[in-house]
Parts: sequence; C-alpha cells; structure tokens
Amino acid sequence: MVMAFAAIATSLIVMTLAAVNAGPAHAEDPDISSRRASERTDFTDDEIKDGFFKIAFNAELQLGAPADRVRKFDEPVRIFLDSKGTPDRRPEIAAVIDDIRAHVKHLDVAVTNDRQAANFVVRLVAAHDFDRTIRSLYGNDKARRIQQSLNPQCLSGIGKDERYRIRRAEVILPVDAGDFTFYDCAYEELLQALGAINDDSSVPWTMFNDDVQMGFFDVYDQYLLNILYDPRVRPGMTREEVSALLPEVMPTARTWVDDINLPRHADARHQPVASD
Repeated sequence: MVMAFAAIATSLIVMTLAAVNAGPAHAEDPDISSRRASERTDFTDDEIKDGFFKIAFNAELQLGAPADRVRKFDEPVRIFLDSKGTPDRRPEIAAVIDDIRAHVKHLDVAVTNDRQAANFVVRLVAAHDFDRTIRSLYGNDKARRIQQSLNPQCLSGIGKDERYRIRRAEVILPVDAGDFTFYDCAYEELLQALGAINDDSSVPWTMFNDDVQMGFFDVYDQYLLNILYDPRVRPGMTREEVSALLPEVMPTARTWVDDINLPRHADARHQPVASD
C-alpha cells in the first residue's frame, strides 16, 4: 500500500503490507516453500509491461501532489537496521537485502552500520510498538490518516526530490508476528521503498497486490525491479518515455532474470513469449 504527502523539499510516500524470502540462517518457513514450489515463472512481454506500469507509477494513497512518474534511487542505497524488538531480526533482514541485490542487476544496495551514511532505515519493532512508531515518525495527524486509509501491519515510505529521485526511505516491520508474516512484509516493503510503489489487485502474479502473499522475491517481481533499475530508465520519466524504451530494456531484464534463476528453475526455464 502507498501514501504520499509533501515534506519540505521532498514528497513522502508510505506503503504497507509485503512479501518475503527466508534467509540462509534457518530453515525456510513451510508456507514460503510451498509458494515457491508452485510459483509461475513464465510471462509474456505484455504481462510484464502491464504490471510494471501499474506498480511503478502512482501510489495507493497520496497526500501530496500525484506523481505519475518513475521514482527510484540513482545513488548507492545504504540501509541502517534499527533493532528495537525481540527477536533480533537483523540477520534475516540482511539476508533479504543480499537476496534483492543478487537479483537486481544494476541496484547497488547494502547494509551499513553508520546511520549518518544511511539513506534508508529499517526499523524492527515489537508489534505492540508498531502504531507508536508510526506516530513518532509521521506525527499524530498523518499517523491517523495512515491507520484509517491503510490499516497497515507493516509500513514503508520514501522521500523524493523535485527530480523524482528517491533520497530517503523508511521501513517499519514488526519482528514478533511469525516468520511468514515477517518475511511477507519484509520483501514487499523493502522493494516498495526502492520504487515499486503502487499496489494493484488486477495483477495476480505480483507481491504488490494485497490479495497475494509470497514470502520471497518471485520471478515476476524480479522482472519489474530489473526494468526499474535499468540505467536507461531514469527518475522522472513518464509512461510514454518508458514505453518507448521497453523494446530495448525488456530483453536485458529477461536475460538477467532467467540466468540468475537458472539453478532454481533449471527444469522450468522458459523461452521469452512474444506478444503484440
């Protein structure tokens, strides 16, 4: 879920709900494993294009001026992990971040221990502190609007400049809601804060759909993020500008996603499906 409102020289967008991948530190949650085993991995160009334009533009809830443009980081993303709850989920979030970096070719993202150097903060809190954390970050009035409009169980937000470059991002995750819910939130919120901002219930294959829970970085959404972070797709571009680039960008994204997932889908690798 997504919300936007003005804040000094930036616009802040807030998003909720999510999907996640278990890290290597412990056995994967059975609900995630079953979803991974039944994941669809073959999509037409039109299916990918449709999802990209629905997810990368607009926002579910905007309190500022609408921004029907590409929003993304155009600088290294450095994430500080602020752990305030039990259990300590920093190792799991670090593994999620590593997984995202491994699957998005042109995304420079990593954890930093230097909060001052971070342009992205993940706040890991106890579930009973979730609402209070929202109020402390956004103030009572905005927090009330977030709760009334989104009723979130996890939350993320971005601050962009006048050129639609994301300059800061925040994610709030409850650490004690169970493994599947934690991972289901972590992937979606982290990826939304990177610029996959909108949720859309008409795209059944994406985690950016309130009716879909996955718990891992699925192939379809890897296509969307690799298109978004292709260097040819720049912050501030319109739908028309991106559409003109897609005949060049789509094959690059397909090749990368297919190759990086080859060990995982060795028996189900598909050929790109041509579409009008």
